[in-house]
Amino acid sequence: MKALFFLRHYNDIDHITPVVHKWIERGHTCDVVLMGEAHFRDDFRIVYLATLDRVRVVRIDEILGRRQYARLRLQKLLLDRNLRGALPAIVTRALDRVFDTEKRAEFWRQISRLVLERSFARNESGVVAFDWISSNSVFPIEFVQNVVATAKSMGLKAVSLPHGDSPHANHLVRVEELKLVPHTKFAAASMFDRIVVPNELCATRFRPFADDSSIAVLGSPRYCDEWLEKLNTLLPDSPLADDSGKLKIVLFLRKRVFSIFWDEVDRVIQLLAAFPNVQLIVKAHTRGGWKQPLSRNMALRKLENVRFVAAKVHSAHLLSWADVVVDIATSVAFEAVKLRKPVLAADYLHAGTSTVGTYIPECVLNCRDDIYSKVENFLENGCDDFYVEEHRKKFLAEIVDVPDPDVLPRYVDLLESQVAS
Repeated sequence: MKALFFLRHYNDIDHITPVVHKWIERGHTCDVVLMGEAHFRDDFRIVYLATLDRVRVVRIDEILGRRQYARLRLQKLLLDRNLRGALPAIVTRALDRVFDTEKRAEFWRQISRLVLERSFARNESGVVAFDWISSNSVFPIEFVQNVVATAKSMGLKAVSLPHGDSPHANHLVRVEELKLVPHTKFAAASMFDRIVVPNELCATRFRPFADDSSIAVLGSPRYCDEWLEKLNTLLPDSPLADDSGKLKIVLFLRKRVFSIFWDEVDRVIQLLAAFPNVQLIVKAHTRGGWKQPLSRNMALRKLENVRFVAAKVHSAHLLSWADVVVDIATSVAFEAVKLRKPVLAADYLHAGTSTVGTYIPECVLNCRDDIYSKVENFLENGCDDFYVEEHRKKFLAEIVDVPDPDVLPRYVDLLESQVAS
């Protein structure tokens, strides 16, 4: 059987590579088309996929001609909401007249057919997979809609796979969200034949816009036991020193669009840095980390036992290095729970409720006192026996291993069923 996977950014690579790995292990073939930055070709997971028999990895610019690729980049920029917001209205109106909806659509159809016919012979069955691309994505939804429509006209099926999880248990998590209504950005997912999610918490995003029969809850490919075991064999050497004798803490930041109380995050970093036996690493978000207020705070970067790292330092390396994770609602904390490393769910640092804290009450921090006393206790007594195992098992059963730990075979079963239907 044949599949075509489109990967746009770091999170896609992180969460969809396990599915590609299992698809090939089952004896099938696939193409992987990279739609993002050129440096993703050197990502260790992409390097791994490229070594596999029956996998072709290619960047989109290697498929398109030079003029077509330049046009794709131009149309992508014209549809980028951030760029449009920065341009004068008279400029955007002029560009929209030159590249109107129909002209853009005709170009999207041309390159969609070019990409699809490269992967699939006439009348060949197969499946095309994107991630959870939404209507307000920086990547143009118009392109995805045309690829999916063209694929269906060729008799192919289209599936949307997870590029993450739901680290929040509540709904109003972004700065601009003020009404408790279904978020229309997820409505675009209805174009797909199947929408795959790791758990019911994620499924609630899509249920207002899609038939229940099109939504499949299959568990987390990224955090399942099978992939974590495989990932350990693929990771390059860690760039992080051991810092033995110190309590090693890592804080994963979120994008600026989320309702985070940045001033208080600043203070927490100062609080942690005041412990002489603590070593803290702060990791910027893999996308848009430079936009976060803390990225411009030079005073924090001068603290002796605080280090800021960029996206190129892999989360798996940080989790291996750390004794404790401070969570401001990031799904990477799920892996820490799997590893039985304490997660401090600092829910008071954002206007939301974390998924980890909802399931595992012993993780929750409600104020500065909590984090101070937790760290003090770790320094005095170590990090063992942190979790109430009943809470941890319930979290894993309902969020990660859904409905059981045998996750990756379910993903391949679903893709196979689409090809065969």
